[in-house]
Amino acid sequence: MAMLFKKVWESVTNRRISCPSSHVDSVISPPGYTKSPLSSLGAFDRLPIDVVFQIVKLVGPKDAARLSVVCKSWRSLVSDDRLWIYFLQSYHDTWNSVFFAETNLQKFSSHIAKSSFMRIYRQRVQVPGAVIVDGGCGYYKFGWSKYACPSGRSATFSEFVNIEFPSYFRFRNFFATIYSRMHVKASAQPIVLSLPLRNYDDTESARASRRQLKEAIYTALFDMDVPAVCAVNQATLALYAAHRTSGIVVNIGFQVTSVVPILHGKVMRTLGVEVVDLGGLKLTEFLKEQMQRNNINFRSLYTARTLKEKLCYIAADYEVELSKDTPASLEVPGEGWFTLSKERFTTGEVLFQPHIAGVHTKGLHEAVALCMDHCHAIGFTGDDTWFKTVVLSGGTALLPGLVGRLEKELHGLLPSSISKGIRVISPAYGADTAWFGAKLISNLSTFPESWCVTNKQFRRKPRLNLVW
Repeated sequence: MAMLFKKVWESVTNRRISCPSSHVDSVISPPGYTKSPLSSLGAFDRLPIDVVFQIVKLVGPKDAARLSVVCKSWRSLVSDDRLWIYFLQSYHDTWNSVFFAETNLQKFSSHIAKSSFMRIYRQRVQVPGAVIVDGGCGYYKFGWSKYACPSGRSATFSEFVNIEFPSYFRFRNFFATIYSRMHVKASAQPIVLSLPLRNYDDTESARASRRQLKEAIYTALFDMDVPAVCAVNQATLALYAAHRTSGIVVNIGFQVTSVVPILHGKVMRTLGVEVVDLGGLKLTEFLKEQMQRNNINFRSLYTARTLKEKLCYIAADYEVELSKDTPASLEVPGEGWFTLSKERFTTGEVLFQPHIAGVHTKGLHEAVALCMDHCHAIGFTGDDTWFKTVVLSGGTALLPGLVGRLEKELHGLLPSSISKGIRVISPAYGADTAWFGAKLISNLSTFPESWCVTNKQFRRKPRLNLVW
């Protein structure tokens, strides 16, 4: 490659002396490429510019960048966005995620600037990476932002901390445990933290509770010498993971389900966050109760959870499904074979008819419809479609049939003026959805500067307006 670079340089030097400008101007250029009349591509002027473009693609991003210092024509050629989009596509398996993040999430950072894709590529290569911690209520996930998925997960997050009554010492112990398991120093890299949404209201007491939680977390981390912290709520991160910045996120958590309206990356608490006192744990317990009634013996709740995840589904029409025979079997390691029939769909039906499990709360479809009705009635923007995208999140949200059933129920509850155009999106990453949303942020070309809070900033302004 050094030889090619040398030949390019020599040919450009020779062409400047010997070649008339009329020949230089006659080269066919691709759309968007403008060549300087005072310089040329050297011997490469003899080739159609599209062919030269393909050659530059083959040399790779590092040497392509070096060609930009040869002359103005080469700089113009290698600065073409299409070339660097090609390199980004070639070097990233998740190009759609990269493109969404770089073109949509930058506007929510504190520094808004339009960058060329050449600069974006260079900056993404230099991004240091971060530790990502997704603190779900059921269990927490942690890992390095450069990894394809979380590198570890552990027992109930609430065993370490109580986010309703935050404690500095509990948080410090929690984070120290994670750094120990990852075998990294806290001072070595930023951290991106995903937290369950709590204190949903827009009241002064709720805002005070959120500030108290924020200060406990940040103080614990900065006392451990973490260089920078980015904290975002799980609902917003789940929306980003679905490549959206506006919509309604339905997070079916471990203990509760939250229905969160988000507009341009901001949780719209003034519209009201709907909360259903029903989560994945209740469905697992209900399946356990049904199995016990039917004399199906098993040793642990883990077995019931495995069967729920592998065999259960949501019926399109519950009454019709009751008349069917729907047996299915699964072997659980260490436990043996299990066969379920009606339990397969009655378990998931609890989301829509909580009373069958003895839970007195609104159904999932009713909570989402209520949230949509609030969004439609207030009408923050001229766009009345932003709230019609419903993004599901959480492991339980992966139950087959949930997307179609929820869409069907919403069309039945809401007037056509609201229900027309509703789209429910299944979680691409299941229980890890928020972790992958955090991964998008932590690999942005502007990370960490425009997304994180440093110790110095936090000490100066402890009430910084953060993205939670």
